[in-house]
Amino acid sequence: MQPYLQLASLRLATTIPLSQKIFSGKLLVTPEAMAAMAYIVLWAAALFVFAALLHWVYRWNHPKANGKLPPGSLGIPLLGETMQFFAPNPSNDLSDFVKNRVKRYGSIFKTSIVGRPVVVSADPDMNYFVFQQEGKLFESWYPDTFTEIFGRDNVGSLHGFMYKYLKTLVLRLYGQENLKAVLLGETDAACRGSLAAWAAQPSVELKEGISTMIFNLTAKKLIGYEPSKSSESLRKNFVAFIRGLISFPINIPGTAYHECMEGRKNAMKVLKGMMKERVADPNRKCEDFFDHVIQELRREKPLLTETIALDLMFVLLFASFETTALALTLGVKLLTENPKVVDALREEHDAVVRNRKDPDAPVTWAEYRSMKFTNQVIMEMVRLANIVPGIFRKALQDVEIKGYTIPAGWGIMVCPPAVHLNPEIYEDPLAFNPWRWQDKPEITGGTKHFMAFGGGLRFCVGTDLSRVLMATFIHSLVTKYSWRTVKGGNVVRTPGLGFPDGFHIQLVPRS
Repeated sequence: MQPYLQLASLRLATTIPLSQKIFSGKLLVTPEAMAAMAYIVLWAAALFVFAALLHWVYRWNHPKANGKLPPGSLGIPLLGETMQFFAPNPSNDLSDFVKNRVKRYGSIFKTSIVGRPVVVSADPDMNYFVFQQEGKLFESWYPDTFTEIFGRDNVGSLHGFMYKYLKTLVLRLYGQENLKAVLLGETDAACRGSLAAWAAQPSVELKEGISTMIFNLTAKKLIGYEPSKSSESLRKNFVAFIRGLISFPINIPGTAYHECMEGRKNAMKVLKGMMKERVADPNRKCEDFFDHVIQELRREKPLLTETIALDLMFVLLFASFETTALALTLGVKLLTENPKVVDALREEHDAVVRNRKDPDAPVTWAEYRSMKFTNQVIMEMVRLANIVPGIFRKALQDVEIKGYTIPAGWGIMVCPPAVHLNPEIYEDPLAFNPWRWQDKPEITGGTKHFMAFGGGLRFCVGTDLSRVLMATFIHSLVTKYSWRTVKGGNVVRTPGLGFPDGFHIQLVPRS
């Protein structure tokens, strides 16, 4: 080794000027050597960062679990498979996101949406198990972006006694007693009036028309809303909110999500102003549901807080009109494409009218309950509409199911469309066939094979109102009018249902 060291010393000595060789008796390093050392350090740092990133990516896609995780990919760290989840699907079929993964991994798979690991279930037995174990193994949960949209204290994020208390409160408005006594007549009148107004126009954009009709009806019951110019801004805020409700969660100006959050902020501002005004008036009588909520706030030891009350009103205003409006719009499109179903509906509803003393009398509860084929049509409409692309829960502990482990804290997305469009459950699932429900028992809650209104403890409290509204609308539509498509009607799912170019129809009174 010694000769090599001497040779190296000789080469170094010949390349450094004498003035730079000795300083305080120490050998100095050349600028070229310093640059080489810096280059090596940078490469080492880059390799370290690259190795750390590889390890992070590996750990992201191979999380630790006390058992076997479902197959699937968690995608890119933090972003996950969010982009694929929100990719538009111009079809009424199951989204490519779910369909491709079911084909590859089976009916239970893992993914990551907006930064959270989620197990997606297209399995009817697992779905039913998840719903039945709420409060034990699972609890209601939605990704943080959804919670920001609906509020931290929205009814979907509350559990146990508080959720049951709010559900009982809401059933004062949507329960069968009030439905029979008040809401049936009001929905029938709203449908008659709206259809008559639309028939006087060259055409109507149906989704917008139905949304306005239902919003005016339900907002009147909830907050005493009057569709005047001064209050129209509230509905516009909800429209802005809805456009970005199920969109990629980037909150910067110009995005649908930003528009959604601005719509929520403005709508909440209106609700807060209404609450402040009503709380300041101790002599105000109970005229709507909001007044009942404020009465609960005035109790000596109220269970409600103002934040919970406001989030409750916001969610009810949204849920009361948007979901039903979408299902009914798609329903009319399906009727337009299936004249045999319209003929069968007319036969049933014309018989109802003939049996009345006054043909123009409003629909009675007995008449509504007699509309058997109409109920089959409604069931088929909501099965194909699949308004809710996923129902979310969270594992409270490690859960063993179907040979897999769902780790504590992971999300579970029950996927109703994957069940409703499963050819092993529904023959020719994309066909609009109301007769498939013939001679089957009436569904009053969620089942393994039908969950358009949810399931378990959180079965939608507005289900009966939605069915009444759809039935009364169909009754007036088929007994009094014919219609044709003017333009639009194309469907897109992102993953929620939408009509990007609207659905314009022309109504013509029946002779």
